[in-house]
Amino acid sequence: MAWIWMLSAAGAVLLWAISLGRILSSPAPSCLPPNPHFLPPLRDDRRSRSVLLVVAHPDDESMFFAPTILFLKSKGHSIHILCMSQGNADGLGHIRKEELYCACDTLKIPRNQVKVLDHPKLQDGFHEKWDHGLLAELTMEQVQLWDIGTIVTFDSYGVSGHPNHQDVHHGICQESKKVYICMTASFCMRMDKEILKLGNFGPVDIWLSSLTSFSSSKQPIYTLVNSSPSRSYQAMAAHKSQWVWYRRLFVMFSSYTYMNMLQKV
Repeated sequence: MAWIWMLSAAGAVLLWAISLGRILSSPAPSCLPPNPHFLPPLRDDRRSRSVLLVVAHPDDESMFFAPTILFLKSKGHSIHILCMSQGNADGLGHIRKEELYCACDTLKIPRNQVKVLDHPKLQDGFHEKWDHGLLAELTMEQVQLWDIGTIVTFDSYGVSGHPNHQDVHHGICQESKKVYICMTASFCMRMDKEILKLGNFGPVDIWLSSLTSFSSSKQPIYTLVNSSPSRSYQAMAAHKSQWVWYRRLFVMFSSYTYMNMLQKV
C-alpha cells in the first residue's frame, strides 16, 4: 500500500515540475490560444493603450491579477489600478495603502496611475454591502480621467468568493461595455475567516486552462501565462502586513500566480 502512495507522490511532483518547466520556458508572458481579437495591436491613441484594473482591496492586484498585469505590460499597455477601499477591516488601512504602492513599484506601475479610495460606503468587510451604482459611478470617473479603453476586474464569484469582490464585478458590469473578467479557479479553502480560491493545481493548471481556452465555443476565454511567477511572489511580499504563512502558501500553490483566464463580458 505504501508504494502506491509513494508512486502517486512521485507522479505529482513530476507533473508539477513538467508544468512549471512549461511555464518558465516561455521567453515572455503569453496568451493561449494566440488570438488577434484579444486586445488587438495598439494604435497611436492613448485610449487603446490604457487598461484599468479595478480591485476591492490592496493585495488583490498581486494575489490574483499579476499574470494579467505582466502580460499587458509586455504588450505595451499602460496599466492603471483603481482600488475601491484601503482594506481597513483590521484597522491597517493606511499601512495597506502604502503597501499597494510598493507592490506597484515591483510591478513597474507608476504611482500616479494608482488610485486608492476610502469612501465611507465602501469599507472592507465580509458583511459590508457595497452599492453597485456607486461603484459604477466611481469607476467611470477614473475611466474618463485616465482615458481608459479596457477594464479588467473580478468575475461574478469574485475570484476568491469575497462579497466585496462580487460587488465590484456587478457594479462595473452594469455600466461598462469593454470589460474582461478574471475567471475563478475551481477549488477553495477557508482559513482565518477568509475564503481563498486555490485553483490548487498551481502550474499544473496550465493544461486545464489551455484546454478550456481552446475548447471554448461561445465567448472566447484567454489564458494569460506568467513566465516569471517569482514576480507575483515579490509583488505579494510587498504587502508585509498581509504576508502571513497561509498567503505565502497561497501564492506558491495558486494558479493565479502562474496564469489568469480572462473572458470578455
